[in-house]
Amino acid sequence: MTERLWTFAAGAAGPWRITGVRAVSGQALPEAPRLDRIAGDAAGGGLWSLRGITSNERYVNRDEKQALAALSPPLGRAQACCAVLIPIRKSAAWWALAQDERRAIMEEQSQHIAHGLRVLPAVARRLHHCRDLSADEPFDFLTWFEFAPEHEAAFDHLLDLLRASPEWAYVEREFELRARLDLGPEN
Repeated sequence: MTERLWTFAAGAAGPWRITGVRAVSGQALPEAPRLDRIAGDAAGGGLWSLRGITSNERYVNRDEKQALAALSPPLGRAQACCAVLIPIRKSAAWWALAQDERRAIMEEQSQHIAHGLRVLPAVARRLHHCRDLSADEPFDFLTWFEFAPEHEAAFDHLLDLLRASPEWAYVEREFELRARLDLGPEN
């Protein structure tokens, strides 16, 4: 069975060494030395923790879903020692839109999925929904990315494109946490 609930816990323990945290919009969470991505509910451990669940694809059409499935690599690939966690909270105006209106902004105007397809299979991605857990969660989405160091520039270009899109006018809070898998002294 595939685990749906995941916890990202920042603190003194975890396989990922945090290399940078920056606020993109709103306030970032406190810096910590390590990050752990834990299957299940491990809230309360460490300096801070965020929870989200994996769910069905919500804004894709059939062709996009098939393209994503064909190109999306799994998490945990040996060469993917770089990771980025991006928690995002969107505005009440975003959530007041109907799903087809959000889809139009995401893809027809912002080309979110089309841009993302261009970095596959170099970048693995897993979206975690927080709103499905509770209205009290501090973010709507947690997106976890993994890639090899040589693909960092392509990933950064993707972020630049998305953050310049009409969709990002609805983002109230976003921060970016960069991490590197601790493989030993050469890492």
